[in-house]
Amino acid sequence: MTTTTAGAAQVELAIGGMTCASCAARIEKKLNRMDGVEATVNYATEKAKVSFAADISVADLIATVEATGYTAREPVRAPVDGGPQTPAEEPDELRPLRQRLVAAVWLALPVIALAMVPAFQFEYWQWLSLTLAAPVVTYAAWPFHRAAWTNARHGAATMDTLISVGTTAAFLWSLWALFFGTAGTPGMTHAFEFTIARTDGAGNIYLEAAAGVTAFILAGRYFEARSKRKAGAALKALLELGAKEVTVLRGGREVTVPTAELRAGDRFLVRPGEKIATDGTVVEGSSAVDASMLTGESVPVEVGVGDPVTGATLNAGGRLVVEATRVGADTQLARMAKLVEDAQNGKAAAQRLADRISAVFVPVVIGLALATLGFWLGSGSGLTAAFTAAVAVLIIACPCALGLATPTALMVGTGRGAQLGILIKGPEVLETTRKVDTIVLDKTGTVTTGKMTLLAVHTVEGATEDDVLRLAGSLEHASEHPIAQAVASGAAARVGALPAPEDFANIPGLGVQGVVDGHAVLVGREKLLTEWAMTLPPSLERAKAAAEAAGRTAIAVAWDGEARAVLEVADAVKDTSAEAIRRLRALGLTPILLTGDNKAVAEAVAAEVGIDEVIAEVMPQDKVDVVKRLQSEGRSVAMVGDGVNDAAALAQADLGLAMGTGTDAAIEAGDLTLVRGDLRAAADAIRLARRTLGTIRSNLFWAFAYNVAALPLAAAGLLNPMIAGAAMAFSSVFVVGNSLRLRGFRAADH
Repeated sequence: MTTTTAGAAQVELAIGGMTCASCAARIEKKLNRMDGVEATVNYATEKAKVSFAADISVADLIATVEATGYTAREPVRAPVDGGPQTPAEEPDELRPLRQRLVAAVWLALPVIALAMVPAFQFEYWQWLSLTLAAPVVTYAAWPFHRAAWTNARHGAATMDTLISVGTTAAFLWSLWALFFGTAGTPGMTHAFEFTIARTDGAGNIYLEAAAGVTAFILAGRYFEARSKRKAGAALKALLELGAKEVTVLRGGREVTVPTAELRAGDRFLVRPGEKIATDGTVVEGSSAVDASMLTGESVPVEVGVGDPVTGATLNAGGRLVVEATRVGADTQLARMAKLVEDAQNGKAAAQRLADRISAVFVPVVIGLALATLGFWLGSGSGLTAAFTAAVAVLIIACPCALGLATPTALMVGTGRGAQLGILIKGPEVLETTRKVDTIVLDKTGTVTTGKMTLLAVHTVEGATEDDVLRLAGSLEHASEHPIAQAVASGAAARVGALPAPEDFANIPGLGVQGVVDGHAVLVGREKLLTEWAMTLPPSLERAKAAAEAAGRTAIAVAWDGEARAVLEVADAVKDTSAEAIRRLRALGLTPILLTGDNKAVAEAVAAEVGIDEVIAEVMPQDKVDVVKRLQSEGRSVAMVGDGVNDAAALAQADLGLAMGTGTDAAIEAGDLTLVRGDLRAAADAIRLARRTLGTIRSNLFWAFAYNVAALPLAAAGLLNPMIAGAAMAFSSVFVVGNSLRLRGFRAADH
């Protein structure tokens, strides 16, 4: 979708063919060289966000990307429920990669077995190996060859270059040995021995290296690609929060239409329990609106005629008629979706460790192979011996274990995390956990339960708690208001079955009244009692003031003409939150409470759990600004949240942790998901992510160390295929074994 702002147009392009972060950097560099163009290319989301001058067309941008060797297109978009436009369902881009991987594994396994186990080497085994290995090195390895060719055209070398050159060299040398050397002789075997001796290579084939490396690296690429597929899901989850249909009042009749057909000025009906279809103003009725998913405000907001309401919030009370003021892309929900999209695209693509190392390693290895070839040719050892040594350098340098280093650790780490209720999205997440020093915590649903709960009962002399709860709970049970339901649930839990009220009446914005067990009962705000000429005695006045100072909602209860009690209702702090804050501090993180709720409530919660810094009364867009401000101060910020109002901030943060008990939008925008909804899992998640990153780093070190240690032997022409194959196998086994140690990770409370 193309937009225009202040003389410059903007477009988002879907980029295809990138295999590493250096590809993204190359495309970005080419686009930014165009006059009047500013581009940011994100490898993780496979998108380019481009601003360009009026004299440049989108076709020009696409042509530049394609000239660089990659593909580009505008994402196919379709309107969703009158909201902002969103990418349509993409085709399964993993299918061709999955097909290549399956083919490579099934064909490579027998090739490796034949080469490594002499007992399997029947008379013409080498020709069967050639037949099986050929499709692996050509069809299955084609993405590596294509990427290597693209890199070569631009004078660059990446891991794809090394894989392509190594597997091609091994395969071509094997062809030469089979057709022109002695390797094709019937009955030829590779003895299972570990000798270091110079050989001319005419009897050696390297088919198992070519096929095995291809299969291993493809497996790594597949698991990485699968973890990146959900990059755009946050936007989709946000848009699906909105109401799908709306009851519009037209000509005195109620007509149900799709929300997409709603227009500014239309009047629509919202019944109790329904979502409000779009932003508007109440023109008839009064109710309590649960806006916690958007604002973070835990207490439902009372609305009446003239009050604004927001699309996708929930009508928790009475019948409302609303006049639409903003529809489609202008609504608050749509603007939040845009915030999430901007935050995701603005996040720097994580540079993979293997690519950083390969930037130096690949050119060095290719240079060493050429130097080896030149040295042996210059020393008069003959063309065959020189090529054997040069190919051996490429084979031993081919990163077989490297293909397993990241995905095996990630699979074991994420698998163990899933058992503990922690979902890690991909390898990009892990690097940020090491640097994080500040953790921003949403209040509602994260530190607190997100549900209104009856916390305390204050009575006058002569009134018992059971009497208060039975009478007040009976009346509140007949109301749909969330605060009333909290009182009713708390009363039922303490005193059991509640009697049915008589003459029940709901007084909008004030409370409820009725007759219970022969008593005339009032439950609600102090103002309701005042209207019946009742006042709170001093003890209850003090209790009410203390409750409100602590950020709680105070509810007055009166019967038979006298005020008898004050109930305290609030969003209760989770039992585990204080312990979670202690664990996060132990990991070196500074906690900050960030909420849309009022300051008194936020400070009371912060004091209870041990947080020193509080930022309260912030709107969703302000949450993003707070995260940006902390980042501008040089902090690396983690964010924990559960609501739609947190989704953009989760995407903006260096590390987003979403509570799995929250909304899909928050879960999709986060990097880590805490399934249990227990804040202690945030500390476990960061520990697990750091441990997994440490395992990947050690895997990468040893994957290269085995190769580097053997390179001098290969360059000296002293490495036979058996040692090369065994070294590769051992490094792979070591990497897998090291990764499996993550299965022993334990949550702190275990």
